[in-house]
Amino acid sequence: MLLSPWSIALSLLSALVIALSLLAGITAIKVIRFWDLSSDSNRQIRLENETWLASTLVQYALAFQIISLLLFVLAADQFSQVIAGAMCATGSFTANVYGLPALAVKLVGLFLYGFWIVLNQFDISSENYPLLKQKYIFLLALLPILILDVCLQTLYILKLEPDIITSCCAVVFGESSQSSSNLLGVFSQPTLLTLFYGAATLILTLNYLWYRCNRMFLVHANAAVWIVFLPIAFVAITTVFSSYVYAMPYHRCPFCIIKKEYYYIGLFQYITLLGSVFFGVCVAPISMIVKNDDLQQYLKQFIRFSVYLSSILLVMFIALTSYHLILYRFAGGES
Repeated sequence: MLLSPWSIALSLLSALVIALSLLAGITAIKVIRFWDLSSDSNRQIRLENETWLASTLVQYALAFQIISLLLFVLAADQFSQVIAGAMCATGSFTANVYGLPALAVKLVGLFLYGFWIVLNQFDISSENYPLLKQKYIFLLALLPILILDVCLQTLYILKLEPDIITSCCAVVFGESSQSSSNLLGVFSQPTLLTLFYGAATLILTLNYLWYRCNRMFLVHANAAVWIVFLPIAFVAITTVFSSYVYAMPYHRCPFCIIKKEYYYIGLFQYITLLGSVFFGVCVAPISMIVKNDDLQQYLKQFIRFSVYLSSILLVMFIALTSYHLILYRFAGGES
């Protein structure tokens, strides 16, 4: 699999991301040790020029790494065409022990990488760079996660062998499966739908109350609900909504819905879900970190933008996931 175009693209992208991040890590150490905005020494002037370049490169590198999550899932779907027993990305990810951990780290990384990009935008919006040290300390903390992300991805690709017989979604998520990956036994369908729509309604209600009252505790409370909503949404997509997309009650899979025959609806579901959760959650830590007076106006604009955008994306996500369910339950079948 190492010579697959998808593998080569992912590997080259990861190598570029690691190289840029390590170079920026050197700059981060210099900033933490020597940064002094009140100084006009040659070292400070060189450091100011260097930090601008390093921040720009890291921002692009982390954006590429966020995109690599999408490429990784699409690559796994392509790998399933040559792996024995695999019908979709589920089979590819379970073909060795590195697939699902790599996916999990990329998913967590998406939020951390995105948060650094937001932090950087706050920092460069002021000529005094008030968050420079914080963002570079955070970058140094991100480096081990980035390296783990790339290592797991590389090990997954290296250990992927076409002749290994793997289990696919029909087994992993089937009702008779005894696999630990089977999520069907966690909640009954009515309970899961109640949690799903209840959490979504609570989020929209808190966003509306914030719009009316503009109180920060509502933003923090909403961030906690978003964190709970994300795993509920993943389980609901897998065990409830996907079956209606496939028009097959016993076909449950979170990855087949990204295929062309289902009009890539899964991609739009995941993009709106992850986008809404990211903007819903990140306002809470950002509001706690950004205390500078010259950033308060920018912070207010960002919170307003995030609340509106997360609400819009959530409504789009709910519409996309509920469409087939409503069609079957109330219109009696596929259009």
